[in-house]
Amino acid sequence: MLPLLVVFCLGVFNFAAHKAMLESGHPMLAQVPWLFQPLGGRLSLIVEFVMLLGAMIMAAAGSAGWTWVYLLYSTLNGLAAWLMASGRV
Repeated sequence: MLPLLVVFCLGVFNFAAHKAMLESGHPMLAQVPWLFQPLGGRLSLIVEFVMLLGAMIMAAAGSAGWTWVYLLYSTLNGLAAWLMASGRV
């Protein structure tokens, strides 16, 4: 139950960071592949949801490894969001 809660909390963080980056108007967003540009980049939120759903299903099934992988993904996602928001990239 704890890994599922951890993945859920990380998912909330990932969605917040993702949404903030979509609304930031950062110039790097203009270079996003064509697959993610429809709906103003909102299609990428669907990909984010699918990743969260998969990680939650695996965590609920007892796979702690997927929790660690999602934690690593969240860390990298947060780092990228911080770099873009702070103007370092």
